[in-house]
Amino acid sequence: MSVHKKELKKVTTHRLHEMKQNGEKIAMLTAYDFSMARLLDSAGIDVLLVGDSASNVMAGHETTLPITLDQMIYHASSVVRAVERALVVVDLPFGSYQGNSGEALRSAIRIMKESGAHAVKLEGGAEVEESVARILTAGVPVMGHLGLTPQSIYKFGTYTVRAKEEAEAKKLIDDAKLLEEVGCFALVLEKIPAKLASKVASELSIPVIGIGAGLDVDGQVLVMQDMLGITQDFKPRFLRRYADLQQIITDAVGNYVHDVKSKDFPNEEEQY
Repeated sequence: MSVHKKELKKVTTHRLHEMKQNGEKIAMLTAYDFSMARLLDSAGIDVLLVGDSASNVMAGHETTLPITLDQMIYHASSVVRAVERALVVVDLPFGSYQGNSGEALRSAIRIMKESGAHAVKLEGGAEVEESVARILTAGVPVMGHLGLTPQSIYKFGTYTVRAKEEAEAKKLIDDAKLLEEVGCFALVLEKIPAKLASKVASELSIPVIGIGAGLDVDGQVLVMQDMLGITQDFKPRFLRRYADLQQIITDAVGNYVHDVKSKDFPNEEEQY
């Protein structure tokens, strides 16, 4: 008798829309490499974001700006090879789409062709409308990103909560509706007042995923290294740590060093 492997129901952009309609929350995390992506996927994550935050947590840069398109494709390819169920979304890095819709299209096509990813994400509203529309003409799904947009950190000058003032809040709502009308399949809202995020989520038919945007959105996203406690110096209010891997890893490596130095490793059973 043959044994059939249990068929996994892949997460697609259509499935995310169904989840919003059914009131089922969307769980999203960042991933940048094969090993961690495989673990996250097997744990049941819905969406894996190959974020330009790799510039910070993987390469040690102060901002997301230095990471290149080639580097994003490398990380995305690693993640895609690990995934069986999750939807894989890849950030378009700084300089690969702003101000030139043709360049935006070329960047998105490179990511899709060379990594095998399922969608791209980019930051901004009306100012990137042409780029979003151009990418969509090639059949590439686009996720938007409003609120605190890290690629514009030098413009903002701070990582503080965005859209607290009426004018900025109105622009965010207008931009969110515009991105939906243009054709984005989902939207990330970062570090904005919870009431504003709730209003946006209730007025859009596409899923709204928050990071520091309160409970009343359609899903949540965190940086994997932050929520697992691999990084410890980043402590915003919205971050919940689910593990302290920094301490676990430090202790494990310390024990390994001790066992090697003391000639306890390898023992008789660990030799050929």
